[in-house]
Amino acid sequence: MTISIITVCYNSEKTIQKTIESVLSQTYPEIEYIIIDGKSTDKTLQLLSRYKNRISKIISEKDNGIYDALNKGITIAKGEIVGILHSDDYFSNELVISKIAEIFNKKKTDALYSDLQYVSKDKPEKIIRNWVAGIFKKGIFKKGWMPPHPTFYVKRELFNKYGNYNTNFIFASDYELMLRFIHKHEIKLEYLPEVTVKMRVGGKGNVTFVNRIKANAEDKKAWLINQLSPPWLIRIKKPLFKLSQFWK
Repeated sequence: MTISIITVCYNSEKTIQKTIESVLSQTYPEIEYIIIDGKSTDKTLQLLSRYKNRISKIISEKDNGIYDALNKGITIAKGEIVGILHSDDYFSNELVISKIAEIFNKKKTDALYSDLQYVSKDKPEKIIRNWVAGIFKKGIFKKGWMPPHPTFYVKRELFNKYGNYNTNFIFASDYELMLRFIHKHEIKLEYLPEVTVKMRVGGKGNVTFVNRIKANAEDKKAWLINQLSPPWLIRIKKPLFKLSQFWK
């Protein structure tokens, strides 16, 4: 079983090397690693060239944002399973993909998610937040729950069946896709209860308070475009659900 891992990047010279090395250090042998670059103008492409013989595909061209780039990666992916690792994130250890593959093989699941740690941008050893996702229960999206997107691995065939990332969203396309797959279409889902990804703080959706407000507004839109009734106070429940991450 091949697992495709997609990294999207743009001017990521400061962080992407750790991302790449965390993928290449995985013990699982059947990995297709795809990097979609948005025509970087810094030293990102020079860094990628060092690893070109160990990366399955590298595409560097202009895109229409992160979700458009992710869709490009999904379109060319050949693996039975697809996951995302952003250019400022990295795997917590070299056994992550082996454990993910084992669960897919044993449980015959459609998708899998796990836990995530937010770490300091400049000092990755400093943990800022622990996102302990917990076991999925039907209807829990209505309480503001969602799995950590960088830990979400899904059968490639589900993108053909239920669609790719919606590029009409600026911040919340990842939430909309998981809401669509998990809550609306009720795919089979498994939980790996351990930290698999470390994410540097400062991502597009949470880098500023204004962006967080805009992303919060898109969360409600995600329900409406899927012909789902947004839960009462969903724009409050989802941020509140995250508060516990600061002391877990």
